[in-house]
Amino acid sequence: MTEPILHIEGLDKTIGKKHILKNISMDVRQGEIIGLLGPNGSGKTTLIRIIVGLLKKNSGTITINGFQHDADFEKALESVGAIVENPEFYPYLTGWENLKHFANMHKNIKEDRLQEVIERVGLTNAVHDKVKTYSLGMRQRLGIAQAILHRPNLLILDEPTNGLDPGGMKDFRDHLKELAELEGTSILFATHLLREVEDLCDRVIIIQKGEIKTEVVLRGAEEKEEKAVLDIQPADEAFEWLSQQQFAPEKNGGGITVTVAKKDIPALNRALVGQDFLVYSIMPYAESLEDEFMKVTTALQEEGETNV
Repeated sequence: MTEPILHIEGLDKTIGKKHILKNISMDVRQGEIIGLLGPNGSGKTTLIRIIVGLLKKNSGTITINGFQHDADFEKALESVGAIVENPEFYPYLTGWENLKHFANMHKNIKEDRLQEVIERVGLTNAVHDKVKTYSLGMRQRLGIAQAILHRPNLLILDEPTNGLDPGGMKDFRDHLKELAELEGTSILFATHLLREVEDLCDRVIIIQKGEIKTEVVLRGAEEKEEKAVLDIQPADEAFEWLSQQQFAPEKNGGGITVTVAKKDIPALNRALVGQDFLVYSIMPYAESLEDEFMKVTTALQEEGETNV
């Protein structure tokens, strides 16, 4: 397996007597879109700010593209693009002029790259208008264009869809998907919106009270064992056979639930048919991301921590 683009190990942050982040460890790999999901005040923005160098950590390590955050800060951040909170521009300059100004601060960014990112984020028809005339969604897209101008392989975003209407959110998600698919860009973005991460992410890391509580794999989980519901007859005989094969079956209404990796479902189906069972369907049975999120927040409420 290739080395992660971003590796965080044992990161802690305290402000005064308040423990903001507690033993944060996580990876982001090439081309992955990772959601950092948590309610307001959970520590998401603090973590993002530490990664991009706007805040100092108390302990732990951050490695980006093989460079230690502490020892080689400039090299570590060289291939990182970021939008933390709302992107800022010169309102009386055009979108093109703002990007050109930013490009002049980097080496070897040519005008064809400017044109490429403008097309990528869908601002071709508005790039020569003054930024003061842009909608919030257009400003966010211009922010993405600026953040990817120097071809970063890691893009970090903090609540990037705040203030966008549903259409603007969908457009924004589509642009991020294109970046990951067409340029291989890894994306880490913090949000409190479940819908955003369900529609976009490969993995979701749920953070609460400064701690990572769980990780949910949404896509690319061929090897991961999950539950599946079998509609099969005769059910009692099938249940007994599955028990003997160590599939840990459970009765689920009129069906049977088993634990199996997605890649092994075709082989399971063939084995069942080979035993003369009538297999009507094998359907995934997975708790939604909302269920996982509610588990975390409910558990904390039961522990007496109600600020969720």
